[in-house]
Amino acid sequence: MSGSSFPNDFLWGAATSSYQIEGSPLSDGAGPSNWHLFSQQPGRIAGGDTGDVACDHYQRWREDIGYMQKLGLNAYRFSLAWNRIQPEGTGAINEHGLDFYERLVDGLLAAGIEPVPTLYHWDLPAKLDEQGGWANRDSADWFADYAEIVWRRLADRVGRWTTLNEPWVIVDAGYVHGVHAPGKQDLSLAPLASHNLLRAHGEAVRRYRSLSDGQIGIVVNIEPKDAASDTPEDLHATRLAEAYMNRQYLDPLLRGSYPTEMPEIFGENWPRFDDEDFSLIAQPLDFIGLNYYTRSVNRAETQASPVPAAQVRQPGAEYTELGWEVRAESLLQTLVWMKQRYGNPAIYITENGAAFDDPAPDSDGRVRDDRRAAYLLEHLRASREAIAQGVDLRGYFVWSLLDNLEWACGFSKRMGLIRVNFETQERTIKDSGHLYREIIESAGGRLDQEG
Repeated sequence: MSGSSFPNDFLWGAATSSYQIEGSPLSDGAGPSNWHLFSQQPGRIAGGDTGDVACDHYQRWREDIGYMQKLGLNAYRFSLAWNRIQPEGTGAINEHGLDFYERLVDGLLAAGIEPVPTLYHWDLPAKLDEQGGWANRDSADWFADYAEIVWRRLADRVGRWTTLNEPWVIVDAGYVHGVHAPGKQDLSLAPLASHNLLRAHGEAVRRYRSLSDGQIGIVVNIEPKDAASDTPEDLHATRLAEAYMNRQYLDPLLRGSYPTEMPEIFGENWPRFDDEDFSLIAQPLDFIGLNYYTRSVNRAETQASPVPAAQVRQPGAEYTELGWEVRAESLLQTLVWMKQRYGNPAIYITENGAAFDDPAPDSDGRVRDDRRAAYLLEHLRASREAIAQGVDLRGYFVWSLLDNLEWACGFSKRMGLIRVNFETQERTIKDSGHLYREIIESAGGRLDQEG
């Protein structure tokens, strides 16, 4: 351990995803993804924004690695666009897509930055969406076949992988509420999609073990659920909300079964799953990736679906531009809960960050994002306290490296350590980015200073 109580081999990183930053979605033989098509539909994305250019990372990746070096990162989490590698999701391989990620990986390694790729961060090849997407049981094999193609090219240089990013969001936003691709609102499809995502993860892990001795995990988003009152109704609604978001994925992965609340949540839409599926899903993992942003305070709301709960804003609390409460102590609560419930797995905080109304660069060229800087200090202090309480926390990745396409919010919400002028593509490191560099250089010692 270092003097600041972070492990000496702690990963200090930042994170992005392919559709949010790359641009050039159809270049060099790539096929369309469901997000590419979704963003073209009027009214789907705020301001009519799309990922057609985004941060132009597909062309500017060398420049962006240079900025990672300026920030002092020793790790970079990014995702691969499946549709670049297999334009139709199955079958023919597009070597140009693999070449792009190979160049990126080699560039990161040459810069002394560990690549930490995610195989799937929400952008499904459109051809697979046409076949039912994740609600199709064949999706587990589609995904594992794609993963195997990637590993045969890159596993000799990359030793730490994640399979899926936030399966809960994929299903809740994409299949329940329809605000993300594929834009469906169908409670009969949602449990199938959730289950097949977990099966896809399990099958990919199984194949990875036969190809590599590296490390592999999955990324989940966890949001502590607190009840708005001690009434039986609020407590019950909160328990269902917590099972739906947090335990629906971690329990099958780490305990081999779904939470007992799931049939109540989905009612007649909850199917019976084959017992053998759970042995596939619960493949041994090397780590869990945790995406933490906020907590929610819940009251009973009978009209809400599928969980009869509504979130309640807290008087006097600070909220981000996405309406998320800033509460670092809930990150500590989450890490300790994972330790206690799941036997202290190795954890990486794979996303943590905030959208604030950042000012434009001032006359000195500075972007004075004081609220984000304070957010980083508070949440890294909570991370350090979790380590002191015995949590096996091995790394921290800020969301995000760059201001980017914040999904349905378009470019209206900025979450980056680096400001992007989306008209000129000029990058400017914000004050929060300079602070993060100081934290990294001091191995966390900067956290002991005020401001």
